[in-house]
Amino acid sequence: MMVLRSANRFLSILFVVFVAVGLSGCLTQQRTQGYDIPEDSLEQVRPGVSKELVEFVLGSPQTTNTFGEEKAYYYVETKVDKTAFGLTTVKSRTVLAVYFDKKDRVTDKAVYGLEDGKVVDIVSRRTPGFGQDRSFLQQLLGSLSF
Repeated sequence: MMVLRSANRFLSILFVVFVAVGLSGCLTQQRTQGYDIPEDSLEQVRPGVSKELVEFVLGSPQTTNTFGEEKAYYYVETKVDKTAFGLTTVKSRTVLAVYFDKKDRVTDKAVYGLEDGKVVDIVSRRTPGFGQDRSFLQQLLGSLSF
């Protein structure tokens, strides 16, 4: 009788452990990809500040751009949720754009979110080549003459 009770107790503990491990795999992990843009650093970037100070406060930019006389630095922060099966969903995206004049002084800054973005359709057209359009295997078998 004592052995049966200890076996039942062991099985119930084992069941609880398996359920806990199984449910922990279903939890969602929240991550930040790219830059983490803190509010206090954002407040330090204001018109008239030098490009060197912006790089010191925010770090090197993720990408840069030049529009005529103006230059721009872009810092992108993306918050994603990742499930146990590797599926990721973008929860928020913040793009900080810092604009500079020709003297490398900040003229303006802008913060863009997901709602400011545009969906771009990817076109999968191909430029046709000369000759027949054959797969690799067809070309390989076609080169063998029997």
